Amino acid sequence: MAWTKYQLFLAGLMLTTGSINTLSAKWADMFSAKGCHDGAEHQFSHPFVQAVGMFLGELSCLAVFYILLSHDRRRSEPKMNPGQSFNPLLFLPPAMCDMTATSIMYVALNMTSASSFQMLRGSVIIFTGLLSVAFLRRRLMASQWLGILVTILGLVVVGLADFVSGNKDDKHKLSDIITGDLLIIMAQIIVSVQMVLEEKFVYKHDVHPLRAVGTEGFFGFVVLTLLLIPMYFIPVGSFGGNPRQVLEDALDAFCQIGHKPLILLALLGNTVSIAFFNFAGISVTKEISATTRMVLDSLRTLVIWAVSLALGWEAFHGLQVLGFLILLVGTALYNGLHRPLLARIPCCAALAGEDGDAEETERLMGNGRAPADGDS
Repeated sequence: MAWTKYQLFLAGLMLTTGSINTLSAKWADMFSAKGCHDGAEHQFSHPFVQAVGMFLGELSCLAVFYILLSHDRRRSEPKMNPGQSFNPLLFLPPAMCDMTATSIMYVALNMTSASSFQMLRGSVIIFTGLLSVAFLRRRLMASQWLGILVTILGLVVVGLADFVSGNKDDKHKLSDIITGDLLIIMAQIIVSVQMVLEEKFVYKHDVHPLRAVGTEGFFGFVVLTLLLIPMYFIPVGSFGGNPRQVLEDALDAFCQIGHKPLILLALLGNTVSIAFFNFAGISVTKEISATTRMVLDSLRTLVIWAVSLALGWEAFHGLQVLGFLILLVGTALYNGLHRPLLARIPCCAALAGEDGDAEETERLMGNGRAPADGDS
């Protein structure tokens, strides 16, 4: 079936904004500017300030939800389902997971390449699958277990590629690259806890996806903004990446933005893109399918990688190609993307349906939204 112009627009919007989300965050990390005391220029290393901007983007989804709801109620026959009433505090635990994971990932993005950052985020399916079995009593299909094993292999290959490139990379130290990769994987464990919490306590309340994203964004924005105050006084040595060597120096971030306004453009790109990415992702799931959303999310990794190579942000490494392909296969197996292909082959049609029905596949890939980027 041919896509409509609106569906093509949504697919393009999701792919574009999802790619901009990671690329703009990495672009901000690559700037150097003077800080508050007009000393020597130093790198813009403010992951927690970036995370606040990301949550501001998520929070804007709440405004979009109420705008759409208000517009729908003016119709003679409203079509939008606002969902059930719920206690907003239900979103506090997953929002705290989101806040922690996003902050860790922005720290890691300072240490490694944008493409490796995006590829390693695929490890979330390993921990989500295992936690779903342990806490949601879910039975994973054979293809999902195989997908997890293939994904582990892909992570090993990507990690090996980073190890090899780390010895030749002038932009990142080998120790920083390895630490960054490990932090990304650690963050995916927290993201998987977030997803399990959302499914166990949130989704059964039939909350509209935009409202869910916006509510989590509200909690993340408020809590992390308040945490910037104690972070200003917590010494962490050279790990801080700012002149005062504290956990986060928000004042230094604003001073650097004042000296180099292009940093603000990169941060706004991150904030705006995460809002549009969540909207586009939800709309793609609704208007086309969750399968299409997962394919577009995989293509996003390819776009980020291609742009990073074109801009000279990183060098080409053959092992990374192999790692990406293996991760792609692992993701496809876990999310059941192989079934439509098998169903078209007469001798394999039975295999396509033996692992579960289409509704289960859509549930695994859909759930209305994906974890945020900092999309998440």
